[in-house]
Amino acid sequence: MALGMKKKGLFGRLRERISDAVTRRPRVDEATLDELEEILITSDIGMETSMRIIERLREDVREQRIAAPDEVEAQIARIVASLVDKGDRLAMPDEYPLIILMIGVNGGGKTTTIAKLAQRYRKQGRSVLLAAADTFRAAAADQLSVWGERVGADVIRGAEGGDPSSVIFDSIRAAKARGIDVLICDTAGRLQNKRNLMVELEKMGKVIGREYPEAARENLLVLDATTGKNAVSQAREFGTVADITGLVITKLDGTAKGGIAITVSDEFDLPVKFIGVGEKPDDLEPFDPDEFADSIFESNEREAGA
Repeated sequence: MALGMKKKGLFGRLRERISDAVTRRPRVDEATLDELEEILITSDIGMETSMRIIERLREDVREQRIAAPDEVEAQIARIVASLVDKGDRLAMPDEYPLIILMIGVNGGGKTTTIAKLAQRYRKQGRSVLLAAADTFRAAAADQLSVWGERVGADVIRGAEGGDPSSVIFDSIRAAKARGIDVLICDTAGRLQNKRNLMVELEKMGKVIGREYPEAARENLLVLDATTGKNAVSQAREFGTVADITGLVITKLDGTAKGGIAITVSDEFDLPVKFIGVGEKPDDLEPFDPDEFADSIFESNEREAGA
């Protein structure tokens, strides 16, 4: 995950505040820990996750006699890495055919993420087909078709306002007929009526299971990092209507704090599969827990030379 020059934008302010808190006092005491906890909470890291980080830091400080500021910072990074490291679940399946159901609110970067995933698989030599199953948003299929042309992936679409599951059905038939490796499916992103959304997602899941039971599956929730704690609400809402297998955190382009990735991954025990760091098709990077955590305390000098 080569965040490069973007690291300062992601975590610069958080790093500065943590460094200031641990260097202003001669030792790490309860006042220091309380201040660190407040800093984490106000950096888009949820209260429960922040408390968990500080409690583990408190134990480490006591047991390992950690005192130096750089040691404290490094320990926080290790704790953060452990919270977001979900082991083998971080990786996408290496079995094909693969069906990826993309879930998320409108405006969160879902369509561009689909294009980025398609580009990524195309570069790996995989054949890709896109399903425009968001039939409720005006011009959603048109937007997906534009991206499909850019990345070299065909799009199966239906009538606007039509049955999303019919689009999934037609897409699976096309994928089978063409021997497609990866089928990526767009879905509606509205949350106004959870009952309808639940019915739609459940129906699509049943169609996939019935028509292509041998295919590997991923249900990825796309979350916009700039929405802050609202992303937690989205994860909770969508988690009630779909079996989420992983997260894609978008718009980590130097304007977001980035802490929401820690919160959602920890609170919902979900792996972050990818992060989006820009608008171009190549701006999608696999999530690396250690690099992500280390970037919190990446020095300005190293950023400048990245």
